[in-house]
Amino acid sequence: MESYMNKAIELAYRNTLHQGGKPFGAVIVKNGEIIATGVNEVLSTNDPTAHAEMQAIRLASRVLNSPQLTDCEIYASGQPCPMCLAAIYWSGAKAVYYAYTEEDAAAIGFSTRDVYQQLSLPLEQQTLPITRIAPMTERNPMQLYKQKNNL
Repeated sequence: MESYMNKAIELAYRNTLHQGGKPFGAVIVKNGEIIATGVNEVLSTNDPTAHAEMQAIRLASRVLNSPQLTDCEIYASGQPCPMCLAAIYWSGAKAVYYAYTEEDAAAIGFSTRDVYQQLSLPLEQQTLPITRIAPMTERNPMQLYKQKNNL
């Protein structure tokens, strides 16, 4: 376990030192073998979802040819943000380990505390307006999916 965490931290360190990226790295392990790694590429790609964990999950999914990371462990240099944590849950990974805390990240301007707090509120109490617009068409993609998959 220590070697995988050290690898995640080393990826974060190198990303910051050589790529000018944010200090986050991630490693995904299945059956004792590293199957994917990722670093935070938000600054180099201008993609706000290009966090280390997300990049590693995308690569692991391609390697396994599956959206499910069952039996995989994720090692992250920093405590996963709400987006990454949600993706980890969706992936079905069996465990997550992290080194640096949300407080460590907050000390250098990367706090996600506000996002966690917002997500814990009912939609109508969140600061971002989130409004449902009822469908105005007969074409229902949910029903189509149900039919095509015999659900």
